[in-house]
Amino acid sequence: MQVGQDAAAEPVALFDAAGRVVGVAPRGVVYRDGLWHGATGVLVRSGDGERVYVHRRSADKLVFPGAHDCWAGGVIGPGESPEDAAARELAEELGVRGVPLQPIERFAWDGFAEDAGIRCHTFTYEVRWDGPLHHQPEEVVWGAWVTLDGLRAMLADPMAWPFVPDGRVGIQRWFALRGEPLAG
Repeated sequence: MQVGQDAAAEPVALFDAAGRVVGVAPRGVVYRDGLWHGATGVLVRSGDGERVYVHRRSADKLVFPGAHDCWAGGVIGPGESPEDAAARELAEELGVRGVPLQPIERFAWDGFAEDAGIRCHTFTYEVRWDGPLHHQPEEVVWGAWVTLDGLRAMLADPMAWPFVPDGRVGIQRWFALRGEPLAG
């Protein structure tokens, strides 16, 4: 989302439960009515792959304010490809541009099953980055590089490190795809 734009009015690509694009609605309506939509997540890893960038969302976010996440990302706009949306969100949230996105997977997440009230088809990517990071203050209020074991420890302590629910699912899936246990 561009700075100064009303987040609730931002147009979002609607998907059906099977993952097909079926329309457009304002973000506020998508969240209020629990409509299926498209979202992206980019896992930012250090060049050597040993660390992951974790950040905390601003208290002003429409959903999951103040929660931690290890994915830079957001909603897919009308007519936008998942890869273009992922690159846009990565640039907006962390200031990372011009780095190749490596697709990980696409998964459907029905947050109503977890009382999170969000339904999305999430397209995940990974990048390697050792350059500077620049937070968009309206979206990100804190961030740090953590080792994979450090990330596992954070996920194991949800009281101290509350994570965005779909981000938690995404990173659990990432560890599983790599054949690595979530517990260190």
